[in-house]
Amino acid sequence: IITLSDLECDYINARSCCSKLNKWVVPELVGQTFATLLMLVSMHWFICLLNLPVAVWNIYRFVKVPMGNMGVFDPTEIHNRGQLKSHMKEAMIKLGFHLLCFFIYLYR
Repeated sequence: IITLSDLECDYINARSCCSKLNKWVVPELVGQTFATLLMLVSMHWFICLLNLPVAVWNIYRFVKVPMGNMGVFDPTEIHNRGQLKSHMKEAMIKLGFHLLCFFIYLYR
């Protein structure tokens, strides 16, 4: 969120912002998928169903990267068609989701 807001305020350029964000896409994908599979194997059905949409969304985003783009975050397209706002909204939703999951994991 901070990196995207820095890009929005023109504190950093698009290329450095996208390279910072793209290096975290695969670890997030692997971590979320691993957590979902772990909950499935340990038979925590509610938590597995809670994590499943986020894991599927991460896989979908990773697979649907157009050819020639730098990654999920592309510096040539991030300012076009409101992608910066949609990336910011997605980051806020994921932050809320992970905060909710933190408290669910803590008290279960």
